[in-house]
Amino acid sequence: MEALILEPSLYTVKAILILDNDGDRLFAKYYDDTYPSVKEQKAFEKNIFNKTHRTDSEIALLEGLTVVYKSSIDLYFYVIGSSYENELMLMAVLNCLFDSLRQMLRKNVEKRALLENMEGLFLAVDEIVDGGVILESDPQQVVHRVALRGEDVPLTEQTVSQVLQSAKEQIKWSLLR
Repeated sequence: MEALILEPSLYTVKAILILDNDGDRLFAKYYDDTYPSVKEQKAFEKNIFNKTHRTDSEIALLEGLTVVYKSSIDLYFYVIGSSYENELMLMAVLNCLFDSLRQMLRKNVEKRALLENMEGLFLAVDEIVDGGVILESDPQQVVHRVALRGEDVPLTEQTVSQVLQSAKEQIKWSLLR
C-alpha cells in the first residue's frame, strides 16, 4: 500500500472568519475555492458556528478541515486550514490577528468597536496572510504596518461616496480633455 506523501506548502490558511454571537458574518476571507459560492460559504459558517460557539476548546475538525478559534465578548474568530495543517501555525495566525485587533481597538474587542474599525481589520488581515500564505505572526509588526498604511491613505477620513464622487470627477475631466 502506497503512503500519501504531502508536499510542504506555503498555502496554509484556507479562510479567516469573524462571526457575531448569532453566527452571522462580520468578516470572511476565503483563500481558495473549497467553498466557491457565497451560499456554500454561509452554510459552512453556520455549521462551524453551531459546532463551536458553546465549547471551550480551541481546535475542531470539521468537513475535513482544521479549525482553530477563539471568542471575545460577542465575537468569534476562526482560522481554517486543511485537515493535515499544523494547528500551531493556524493558532499563531489566530493569536496574531486577535492580539493585533486588541491593540488597535485598545483592548475593546467587541462587535461595535470592530465595525467602526473595519478598514484596520482588512489591513491587519492583509498584513498577516496573503493569498493563504502566512506573512507575519508578530502583532507588534502588524499594528505598526497598519498604522503606517493608515497614514499613507488620507482616504480613511473620507466616506465611500466621497471617494466615488472624486473618482467620477477625475474620470469626467480626463474624458473632457
